Amino acid sequence: MPDVIANLALTHLVPLAATEVDEDKVTPGVLGFIVFAVMALAVWGLMKSMNKHMRKVDFKEKSAEPAAEDRRTSA
Repeated sequence: MPDVIANLALTHLVPLAATEVDEDKVTPGVLGFIVFAVMALAVWGLMKSMNKHMRKVDFKEKSAEPAAEDRRTSA
């Protein structure tokens, strides 16, 4: 029985919602702005974290010569 009541309520509400929406004036609204702002803050935080981790990386390649000398002395 509750399904019938919900179906009846939706049947009456859908035409009301369809008549109120103007196709030329639809905007994302406040919810769209909040979602965009959260995504922008997340990207900013990820970029800040990436820069911190990239500063820790040592890009200088270690030479293979000390390893070869260690092999000669241990043999």
